[in-house]
Order: sequence, then structure tokens, then C-alpha cells
Amino acid sequence: MKRRTLDLIIGVGCGLLAVLVLTIGLIVHSNVSFANDYVRDQLSEQHISFLPVDELTDEEAASDCLVAFAGQSLTSGRQAECFANEFIGLHLKSIADGATYADLGQPQMDLQDRVDAAKEANDPDVEALQAQLDKITEQRDTLFEGETSRGLLLTTFGFSQFADKGAGVATAAYIAAALLALLSAAGLIHALVTPRSVPFAPTEDTTDEADANEDQTKS
Repeated sequence: MKRRTLDLIIGVGCGLLAVLVLTIGLIVHSNVSFANDYVRDQLSEQHISFLPVDELTDEEAASDCLVAFAGQSLTSGRQAECFANEFIGLHLKSIADGATYADLGQPQMDLQDRVDAAKEANDPDVEALQAQLDKITEQRDTLFEGETSRGLLLTTFGFSQFADKGAGVATAAYIAAALLALLSAAGLIHALVTPRSVPFAPTEDTTDEADANEDQTKS
């Protein structure tokens, strides 16, 4: 094989690979832009804003991200994670001593049974039991709303992470495409300056040396 032929193969091949990798990078980048725009638009429609610094409680002010995002509108995945965990999550813990919506399910059912039984028996404690049932029902409703909001925000944050990782993939694709393009250019330039007659791996001509050794043996 001629050296010029090999250079052309490398140049054209790397050029085609560069185009392919660049195309992949552009497609990924397009999806990243869509994900970022989607997250921003969906969060902006909720009209959620972080409290100003001077309105934060001592517990809230202990969160670095709540302080960093103080007074801002919630429009990004990172902000959604902060609001969900550091603001909503903090307040959910104080509603029922750290109990969750699921945790209060059985106690609520037990109180409901006790209230029903007390009503049938004309128990004088029925009002106290009803007050306990109303309290735990209110707590459970609040936890349901809070946990649902928190879950939706964290889902949005998770979606935004795909965009962040995709941005890294797109950047890597652009760098790889640039390197392949340089290699392609180097191969094509070398092909242009290399004479057609130059072989890829020239072999040493040993015919004269072999004849000399044969003559020496005969003598």
C-alpha cells in the first residue's frame, strides 16, 4: 500500500467520524436545551419564590442554599431541590413530630373506629376523640399536600440532572469531533505533500547483499 493512499484513508475516515460525532453532539445539545427550557417554563408557571433573607427563621437561615437563593424566583432544578428539601422538608418535619402521611394512616383509622364506637355507645369522650381525629386528619392532609409538592419539585430536579449530564456528553462530543477533524486535516495534508510513489512500509533491497554472500561462499 502506498503511503499517500493510507493518508487519504485516515483523512477521509476521520473526517466522516468527526461529522458523525459532531452530529451526535448537536442532537444531545438540542435535547439539553429542550430540558432546560422545559424545567424553567414549568417552574416559572408555579410562581414560587424564596423568602428574603430577613424573613427566614433561624432554622431556615441555617440552610446555605435558602440563603443563597433568598428573594429569587424558583426557575431551576437546583433551586427546586433546595426548596423541596430545605424549605418544604423542614416544615413537614414539624407538623406531626416527623411523622409522614403514610405513618399517620393507621392512627387515623384507629381514631375513626374509636369515634364511631363512642358515638354508638353515647360515650361522653366522643368530643375529645373527635377533636383528636380532626387534628390528625388535618395533619395528614397538610402532609399529603406538602409531600406531593416536594415530590414534584424533586422530580423536576431529577429531570434537570439529565440536562446537566447531557451537557457534559455534548461537550465531550464537540471535543472529540474537533480532535478527529484535526487528525483528518493532518492526514489529508500529508497525503498532498507525499509523492505517489512512496510506499507505506518500504522494504530493504537485500538482493545485492545476498549475491555477495553467495559469491563469498563459492570462493
